Amino acid sequence: MATFFSDHFDVNPVVLEKYGAFDVSLLTDLPLFIDPFLLFNSKQSKYRQLHDDIIQYLVFLKGKALAGQVDEHLLRAWYCFPEVRQTWLGFTEGGNDGRGLGMDFAKALHGSLHDLFPDFGEEQVTQGSHLEKVCLIKDGVGRDNISDFTTNLIKGYLYGYTEDFAKTHLREQQCRRISIRNVVFNYDTETWEAREFVLPWVNGDHVVLTPKDILTRDENWINRVDLLREFEEIPLAIPDQQLRAQVNNYFYKALTVRKDREPTQKEQMAAAAQTIREFPQVIDYYIRSKENNGGKATNISAARVRFSEAIFNAQIRELQAILSTGTFYKIPTNTYEEAHARIEYLKNVIENQDGYRAFYKDGKPLHREKDLQIMFRLVWFGTPSDVTSEANDGRGPADFKVSRGAADKTIIELKLAKNTALKKNLQHQTPIYQKASSARSAIKVVMFFTPEERARVFKILDDLALRDSRDIVLIDARTDNKPSGSKARAA
Repeated sequence: MATFFSDHFDVNPVVLEKYGAFDVSLLTDLPLFIDPFLLFNSKQSKYRQLHDDIIQYLVFLKGKALAGQVDEHLLRAWYCFPEVRQTWLGFTEGGNDGRGLGMDFAKALHGSLHDLFPDFGEEQVTQGSHLEKVCLIKDGVGRDNISDFTTNLIKGYLYGYTEDFAKTHLREQQCRRISIRNVVFNYDTETWEAREFVLPWVNGDHVVLTPKDILTRDENWINRVDLLREFEEIPLAIPDQQLRAQVNNYFYKALTVRKDREPTQKEQMAAAAQTIREFPQVIDYYIRSKENNGGKATNISAARVRFSEAIFNAQIRELQAILSTGTFYKIPTNTYEEAHARIEYLKNVIENQDGYRAFYKDGKPLHREKDLQIMFRLVWFGTPSDVTSEANDGRGPADFKVSRGAADKTIIELKLAKNTALKKNLQHQTPIYQKASSARSAIKVVMFFTPEERARVFKILDDLALRDSRDIVLIDARTDNKPSGSKARAA
């Protein structure tokens, strides 16, 4: 079952482990990304040099911004990069085609360097400079933008890292020599230059490997959410008493709420955002606190990568092995019947065999629908159907669209029973997705892990008169009602 890099290239996963690379899926992006702070905080000089190179480029951009020498064409040339989709990491569901960095990102970063942080690269408060700093002011410049920018700026290292592995461990016919654009920035000509690499080649494209020790999941160590949530603690670290008083005064003045209740977290974060726009220098004190606790960043990121390996690699392989013994990978005549057949067989494996184990880690069930959706995609292969995440057309993206041409489309939605919006979703969203995508059919899959969640789902279905709908499939992933491993395997 060719799901992962090691499967496609017939490499023992232990070899990748020793090399330090993450064994990516070649079916869908996995929710991991490069955190530039891990480069900055690394004990390895090669990573620290990569971080220095990133800062050098940003200082170059800052100089151009302050000199007023950047028109729209230069913004595109210096700031706008496509996602390096060949890493198979990021936030695209059902494939690996991300949006990359467009003009919105370019203008936001350029504006921060020009107006808010003219001292970038010459900070006095922090131990070093950080790319994340110039992305903390505005909404819309999040972890995916930072990851894409970081990946592009260290692309030469990643391609060289992959080439070394390919030349050592892969056969010549498994690779191709390819010219890659925008690998090295020439500061004399102020242009990006291409380089050639020998790279793994599969399904009409190359693959890029990424070292596990620079990856994380969920959020960068330095991130806007933490900045806003922890804002009240930041002024305490400002030694300038006048500045500290001004920041506190502005924050509490911005926090205008009714006197008969405490401010909500949303109101506190909005006041913090307003204060930071007025006093951007407080960001340096937030970053310094993150630098002082850099060891936690390494440990937390390593634990998150291990979690992803367990869920998306090891446990998916086990689930695939169980599914392969039955009818899951046999192909019915159309997408609707194929979807139902696969869902029903998956339901049986989860409820009556050992399949439910794939959805637990350390005894705890998955708590994110995104992880459930990724796992579903990882076991869906060997099909003539095109299985993709439905594009967001303003109505919100459906989880999957299964299609065989324009006339045969089926929408699949995967939800957790604990989802607070489940009732509304079951009532309204599927018909909207179905109409938007011209799909003839739509199926909802709802997974529950406790008796309480089961009862909640059945009440919702009764309220909506949907208990008997074929197109709403419930999967019981509880642990307290499953057969023992030996009985399950014998069933």
